[in-house]
Amino acid sequence: MKYIYSFLLLLSIPVLVAAQQKLKPTNHYKITYWRSADGKPKEDRNPVISIVGPNQNIVTTASIFEGNGRYPFEQSIIEKPSNILFQIADLNKQTQIATADSTAISKQIIEITNETKQILGYNCKKATTVVNSNRIDLWFTTEAGIKAAPTVLGQNLGLVLEQVRNGNSYLTATSIKDIKATDVKDFKGSKLKLTDALSYKDLLWKSRFTTLKIFENETINFIDKPQSNDSIFRFAGGTVIVRKVKFPSIESTQNVFADLTEQSNGDAYDRTGSVFIIPTDKKISLMDALKNSVKVLPIYDNGNGKQYQGVTATQDFTPVVELMRFFTPFGVGKYNNLKLKDKSWAEQVFYRQDISELFPLFNGKEVWVAVFIGNYDKGGHKVSLNITLHNGGRQKPEKEIIMPLFNTTNVMEMAGQEYATMFSIEKGLEVSFTLDKDVKNAKLRYTTTGHGGWGNGDEFVPKKNSIWLDGKETFSFVPWRQDCGSYRLSNPASGNFETGLSSSDLSRSNWCPGTVTNPNFIDLGDLKAGTHTIKVSIPMGKPEGGSSSAWNVSGILIGKE
Repeated sequence: MKYIYSFLLLLSIPVLVAAQQKLKPTNHYKITYWRSADGKPKEDRNPVISIVGPNQNIVTTASIFEGNGRYPFEQSIIEKPSNILFQIADLNKQTQIATADSTAISKQIIEITNETKQILGYNCKKATTVVNSNRIDLWFTTEAGIKAAPTVLGQNLGLVLEQVRNGNSYLTATSIKDIKATDVKDFKGSKLKLTDALSYKDLLWKSRFTTLKIFENETINFIDKPQSNDSIFRFAGGTVIVRKVKFPSIESTQNVFADLTEQSNGDAYDRTGSVFIIPTDKKISLMDALKNSVKVLPIYDNGNGKQYQGVTATQDFTPVVELMRFFTPFGVGKYNNLKLKDKSWAEQVFYRQDISELFPLFNGKEVWVAVFIGNYDKGGHKVSLNITLHNGGRQKPEKEIIMPLFNTTNVMEMAGQEYATMFSIEKGLEVSFTLDKDVKNAKLRYTTTGHGGWGNGDEFVPKKNSIWLDGKETFSFVPWRQDCGSYRLSNPASGNFETGLSSSDLSRSNWCPGTVTNPNFIDLGDLKAGTHTIKVSIPMGKPEGGSSSAWNVSGILIGKE
């Protein structure tokens, strides 16, 4: 594709226009603008190209002009003399979208100053404007006899030869070439199939990344006999939904995000939620337990009198890989009828987390993806989950080691999986693992939240988390969130106290109702091949009456060979 539109067939050899030459408005010209920033040229970047003709101006780039633009790409066309702005985007080889704006050019507010300088031999004046708090300087000349610019800004001023954003980012004209176009077909905007500007922007934005729709408006609730279908399975009384997903095989330089939306469908309380992958690489997996019984899972016994099912890695079992730990707010959506003065409740809660470091585990593979929300309500919650894949942004790593070690979040809570109370004794949680090769720059992706929802429970009492590697304390911190009151408008059913506080305002052990809990990346250094042991110790509070504390911790070893 020499050029996106057939109306401009550029078959002749361009001729460089002499400086200060009066250009003919009946001819066609190609103006090239190079990019620079802070005084340094960006010649590796795609220069901007402005095509000026008697009936339209086209703003494009060199790669698109030369027929090798990378999808999606966008071009602007200003139709003359109406000054209608057409935005045209090619999303792929088959799909092109367009929108039109008849006021974008005419409504620009631009102030012309007395400053002058020369560019390409032309005397230029400076004009200024502000776009989204960015100061834009436009150096333009009226000596050339044509009107054009490297963007839609200043198209009516004259010939804009330089555009400067915030004093340090430049688009500067380096050449003006006369194009002899004997076969010119005028652009006809009336022949385009147009969409509204908002839909255009949305379609263009979404075309820049890949979206995998995992769950859409699915119910997570608690009933005696949850109903599965051909693609979505429901387990543990309906509190776990599972679907097998085929991920595309892509470069490891992708940025990958998990997006979850949630709203109450009946449950009014703040609940623990988790988005996770179920590994099936060993003899036993959580899928076996979900289909049959929690009894098939290996037992972790630390000597405190309780047995914990499926929380640590063994020779025959890999624990679930947690992508996102989230917490539902108090009744968002369903209970928005609980009105308070000057409170406009959110309709739903949106959670988004970067999971790029875990993507190599399921890159190009078919895996089980699951969402858990612990609740005892037959209405429960409604959730939607997408995973989005974005090109670039990460340095391509060496060969990575990703080893799930432990996860004490009892995602089969409603099917009898024990709560994570193993921290009641000094041994806490211990897991041993064996490395076949040396691992460089090892890190533990560690996610932790404390639970025990009464005054002295660990949910509301700061507790030190300590990570031990091969018998030595490597890292310790107190996981604590003090920003929970920021999310009050997502918590319509939150209890209100005589103190003037709401339950959702209270600080908690690394979580708030309506938020995601971020993982900590704990440096473990370089690890030699062989067997190592990681221990997590937490001074967990003692039970009071029928209430007890628990800590949901997950750990994944990440490193490079």
